[in-house]
Amino acid sequence: MGRLRRSRVHKAQRDVHRAARTRARTRDLDQIQLHDMDPKHRAKLEAQPLDYEKTGLAQHYCVECARYFETDGALHGHWKTKLHKRRLKTLQSPAYTIEEAERAAGLGRDTRRATASSLPIQPSIGALTTELSQMVTDS
Repeated sequence: MGRLRRSRVHKAQRDVHRAARTRARTRDLDQIQLHDMDPKHRAKLEAQPLDYEKTGLAQHYCVECARYFETDGALHGHWKTKLHKRRLKTLQSPAYTIEEAERAAGLGRDTRRATASSLPIQPSIGALTTELSQMVTDS
């Protein structure tokens, strides 16, 4: 009896392919931070008109997770879960911006001014010659 192959066997896994579809895509963290968490947009998302196409008629929406729920009890239960608390923690850190990516690649500008303490101190030529002449006369 041969060995049982366990790796490289995900070619026909239906759930992997369905999860990668565009229609299953969720909102990115930077979209949630910059747009949805804004107070005027948040109020609109929490008080949406009835929509028969969305889960729970679009009445029970978690803004942080960008998710609709069937009932108000399900939404309140979701607020107590570890997934929601993890999302809150990740949303507290600032969003990754294009400027930050460019700085990491070395494309950004360094706008800090060089201070006197950070510049290397180079002695003048006159001080070097007097120091050298003293060393010669001492020996």
